[in-house]
Amino acid sequence: MGNTRKTFHSCRPISPQLNPKYRNPKIAAEIAGETIRSLLIAAETAMGPTSISHLSQFLAAILFFHGSEYALAVFFHGRSNVAVSSLLISKQYVIAMACALLEYLSEVVLFPELKEHRWISGVGVLMVLLGEIVRKAAIVTARRSFTHNIRVHYDQDHHLITHGIYRYMRHPSYCGFFIWAIGTQVMLCNPLCTIAFAAVTWRFFSSRIPYEEFFLRQLFGPQYIEYARRVPSGLPFIK
Repeated sequence: MGNTRKTFHSCRPISPQLNPKYRNPKIAAEIAGETIRSLLIAAETAMGPTSISHLSQFLAAILFFHGSEYALAVFFHGRSNVAVSSLLISKQYVIAMACALLEYLSEVVLFPELKEHRWISGVGVLMVLLGEIVRKAAIVTARRSFTHNIRVHYDQDHHLITHGIYRYMRHPSYCGFFIWAIGTQVMLCNPLCTIAFAAVTWRFFSSRIPYEEFFLRQLFGPQYIEYARRVPSGLPFIK
């Protein structure tokens, strides 16, 4: 009589940490993609007129901001002197706006009532408009003296602007962007990104302004030192 061998199979499930497919970047990306698609489908089902209005306003605000920045740069400096960077779209910026959309879509699905505070969204729209007015007033007032990059060397088009809106704040373009960026998140009723955008943009300007003013003092000397003594920066808690 032959020997009979029995084969026993373990019933223990394979954990995700041990399953090789979870360590495969391509499969992991597909899983992440499926998750995002599911979220989009759920958000589309949950979205009503309010959500469509929010997203339309958000898209319009972004398109106008970047389009007008580039158009004004071309108008004052000429197309040959303006780079694509004048659109002011960086990798960090794209990530920030993607996070804003992700928060919005997630909350539409999980907390739809959070997006129904129309007065909050209205405040955000006003902030976006105010930010645009302040920033564009800065650009139009400075004209050729305004650039999207910090100037470290003097040229004939660079003058110290102290009239118009610059009479009330030294960095109105930064102030305008600060208000605009936060306003886009208030407009979407995004509590997390409202706080995050405020913190990140303030931190960015808190380091950029001293760096820029170092060169302004080098270029304009006592004239700028006296101007900075009299006029605030335009951003909260930044001298």
